[in-house]
Formats: sequence, structure tokens, C-alpha cells
Amino acid sequence: MGFFLPLVSDLSEGQYRLMIYFQAIAARHAVGAVPTLMDQDVAEAAAALAGTLETAGKGIIYEHQAASIPAQRLVTVLRQGLTELTRESGAQTSRLERDAAVALRRLEHGARTASSALEGEEHPVFLSLISRMMATAGQATEEAHGSELAAPSAGDRQPGSGLIIPG
Repeated sequence: MGFFLPLVSDLSEGQYRLMIYFQAIAARHAVGAVPTLMDQDVAEAAAALAGTLETAGKGIIYEHQAASIPAQRLVTVLRQGLTELTRESGAQTSRLERDAAVALRRLEHGARTASSALEGEEHPVFLSLISRMMATAGQATEEAHGSELAAPSAGDRQPGSGLIIPG
């Protein structure tokens, strides 16, 4: 967390959510990627899509390309995720794209600096970190929802108040 918190500390809530969203997409994509997705590919993909969004924000239509094939495949998946969000955003599309560019730049920075900041970790360091974070968050969510949705056992049920008499 000492590595991750400075990455997100000054992001707005929307930018933070977008960064988490893009991290989840990258982590999911990495599972089945052939060849194996590396941190450098994540950094290149995030930089390419962020560059495209920043250029479009200036009124210039230019699609930045990632240098490697695995990175370009990730750009495609990240763009699809962003397209889904912009379809739902309506009038907020330009704001969403600005926030997405900021979030992608943070994702890029995290992927570029993880191996030096977290020495001794197994490569790919950043992808391993976000995969563990996503798994931990998913496990906590399942536990929380599982306990809420589970039917109470006989020992868990609270006795009635006595105000209502069953008929």
C-alpha cells in the first residue's frame, strides 16, 4: 500500500475510480494474454491511450500507438472499456475523457516505477500487485455480500418482541 497510496493520493474520486477500472481491465486482460503481458506493456498502453485522449482534448484527432503488440492489444481493450463508459456518460463525455487521461497517466507511472519501488517482487511487479489488490477486494466483497445474503441460522435469529402474537 505504501507504493499505491502516493499514486492515487491527489486524484479526484472520479479519477481514482477510473484508475481502478483501468487496473481491473489490465489485470483481467493479463490473465489470458499471449505473449505474457509485462509492466512495460501496461505503461505503453496507458501512455498511448492517454496521449490519444489528451490530443483529442486539444481538438486534434490522432490515435497514438503502443510500440509492442501486447501493449497495442491492451490499448484496444482499455479503449473498449472507456467507450462503454462514455456511452453512458452523455453530456459528461469530455470531463470523463479528461479524467480518464489523468487516470491512465497514473497507471502508466505505476507500471513504470513498480519494479524499482518494490524491489525483490516477482515480475511483472505492477501486474502482480494490482492482481493481488483486485483479488483481495473481490474476496472482501464476496465475504460481505455472502454474510448479508445468507439466511440466518436458528441460533442467529433474534427472539420476537412479543408485541405480535403469531396466529
